[in-house]
Order: sequence, then C-alpha cells, then structure tokens
Amino acid sequence: MFPMLTRFLNSGQQTTRAARYIGQGFVITLSHANRLPVTIQYPYEKLITSERFRGRIHFEFDKCIACEVCVRVCPIDLPVVDWKLQTDIRKKRLLNYSIDFGICIFCGNCVEYCPTNCLSMSEEYELSTYNRHELNYNQISLGRLPVSIIEDYTIRTISSNLPQLNNL
Repeated sequence: MFPMLTRFLNSGQQTTRAARYIGQGFVITLSHANRLPVTIQYPYEKLITSERFRGRIHFEFDKCIACEVCVRVCPIDLPVVDWKLQTDIRKKRLLNYSIDFGICIFCGNCVEYCPTNCLSMSEEYELSTYNRHELNYNQISLGRLPVSIIEDYTIRTISSNLPQLNNL
C-alpha cells in the first residue's frame, strides 16, 4: 500500500513541477508581447555598429614590413603576401598583398598580431557580390577607406542600443 501512495505523491510533484515550468514559459512569452518591434528597413536604415565590430579589413601599404605574421596567425593561411628581398639594404620590399573575403572568417587574428598596425578592422559589412572572384581584394582595394554610415546623408542611422530606439 505504501508504494502506491508514494507513486501517487511523486506523480503529484511531477504535475506541479510541469505546471510551474509551463507557467514560467508563459510569463516570459507575455513579457515579450509588450515590447515594440525592432524592425530595420535595411537599405534605407542601418544600425551603427559597435566599436569592436569586425568588418572588412583595412590595409595600409606604407606601414607593412612584409613580416608575414598575419599569414602565420591566420587559421586558414589566407593573406597572400608577395615580397622581394633587397640585398643592398637587407630589407623586404612588399610587392603585393591580398585577402580573399569569400574565405575569410573575420577572426581578427591578423589585425591583433600585426607588429606595425598596418591592418585594422573597419565598420564596413556590405561585401556581397554576384561573382565570388570580386571578393579577392588586393592592396589597392584593401587600402580604400570605408564610407562611414554616419556621414551618408541618404541613410537614416539607428543606434544599436535598444533603449534609445524607444526614444525615436
């Protein structure tokens, strides 16, 4: 008789526990029902990216010493560095530098470990193209400064902080 009573008590505890979990989920659902939608009309409105956003890599050709640290720390050996050794002054001269953003995982190791800070992450994130070969950027296209979202008068910028969205 006691095993039957303990089974009945256990099933009652399990029922109350399940009801409590369902109630917690229902409370969370109701708390989200009162919030305003956070829809961005993308081509005409853009979020301002955070300071630590990892976008397209910006490259400064004059600062690079062709040490190839960026190639060694890259998990997929992506940057292609072509250089020529000048024997008269015993220095490397950089000939070409390119990165294929179709393969890049935007980890930021190349930027972090560069000894001369010739690489930096920009806030540019629109890299879509119809041809994947256009994503192979050389030193000229990597050196192009990205257009700041704030300076573009045709786009309404929206801060990425949600409390500020409610003030609009």
